[in-house]
Amino acid sequence: MSAPSKKTLAKPGVKNIVLVDGVRTPFLQSGTTYADLMPHDLARAALQGLLNRTGLPKDAVDYIVYGTVIQEVKTSNVAREAALGAGFSDKTPAHTVTMACISSNQAMTTAVGLIAAGQCDAVVAGGVEFMSDVPIRHSRKMRKTMLSLNKAKTLGARLSLLGSIRLAHLSPELPAVAEFSTAETMGHSADRLAAAFGVSRLEQDEFALRSHTLAKKAQDGGMLSDVISFKVPGRDIVSKDNGIRPATMEQLAKLKPAFIKPHGTVTAANSSFLTDGASAVLIMSEEKALAMGYKPKAYLRDFVYVSQDPKDQLLLGPTYATPKVLEKSGLTLNDIDVFEFHEAFAGQIMANLKAMESDWFAQTYMGRKTKVGAPPMEKFNTWGGSLSLGHPFAATGCRLVTTVAHRLQKEGGQYGLVAACAAGGQGHAMVIEAYPQ
Repeated sequence: MSAPSKKTLAKPGVKNIVLVDGVRTPFLQSGTTYADLMPHDLARAALQGLLNRTGLPKDAVDYIVYGTVIQEVKTSNVAREAALGAGFSDKTPAHTVTMACISSNQAMTTAVGLIAAGQCDAVVAGGVEFMSDVPIRHSRKMRKTMLSLNKAKTLGARLSLLGSIRLAHLSPELPAVAEFSTAETMGHSADRLAAAFGVSRLEQDEFALRSHTLAKKAQDGGMLSDVISFKVPGRDIVSKDNGIRPATMEQLAKLKPAFIKPHGTVTAANSSFLTDGASAVLIMSEEKALAMGYKPKAYLRDFVYVSQDPKDQLLLGPTYATPKVLEKSGLTLNDIDVFEFHEAFAGQIMANLKAMESDWFAQTYMGRKTKVGAPPMEKFNTWGGSLSLGHPFAATGCRLVTTVAHRLQKEGGQYGLVAACAAGGQGHAMVIEAYPQ
């Protein structure tokens, strides 16, 4: 890998902000061992795991920021409930952020902002997603009737309201992974995106197989050291991700399209699956980390958020965010040693790689003279990704950042790049610099 003689990205007058450590619960397919828990249980496990691993005094944390996408109604500020459950001081404030698949990225950059502004020295950030149990609501008409029943004073009024209920009112409303502004499901959008960039079913299946194969290799080789063991109440101790399934191309080819039938290319096997999991990272100013005796893992450097048209460019966040963050850092694509991109769908990753390799796309849509260039595959998601490790919406961002830090340490690289797309046509990228060994 490249020699660490490259310049550092420290900026005059700006605090160095470091990732001290990061952990996550095993990521499990929804409806498996975590099925009877609540989101704050998983979040608490990740926070406790971080405390155990760092030996951090619980009152040394100035603030906690946590992400989540599908909210459990009872714990709307899940950051606070999880922090109290994990035994943090009740004097430590906590708030919850939501930004689809980049929610924990938003939690981390919020932490960076609090430290850069001189308001905090040590912030814990993370995210949790629990798809085994999602809020399913009564229909709007039924909710209206129930609220009126609550206020009804007389028996007559109550009976008349009860009499107004029709069978159709009883059908529930389920949350969907769909865009509010376009009413299109994300899988449908991913399939259209793949078609627009001429990504074949074969290419998608090959990429999915690569993800699972590399994840299995990383899991067996002990690379996924951010995963903590978690004793699930009333169930077993869980210590590894359970969605990693290297199949054969023949097995993958048998699957039917999941969203656009019968000719679509996006299937259950080349999409990320519904996952339960939580992650947590400790972010500090460098001086505070060193004063407390920590050896940081990485510097968190420049980051950007981007937004595009949610109809036709819903999942192209990495293509837009990557050149912006590189320019901010004064780096080129060749300077980056380690890439970790969120794999929502194999088709979405392949479409982004093709967009990044296209001068036409750069000129037509990005106002650039030339293409960005695509990351070389030997540096890209080499320990698996969301397709194989799983994708608990709001926990993935911290996994990406922690993985970059670990890969830089392992491979001796200096710079890493995280990028992700998110619902709403949004995206994120961050440059991470290895901490001198």
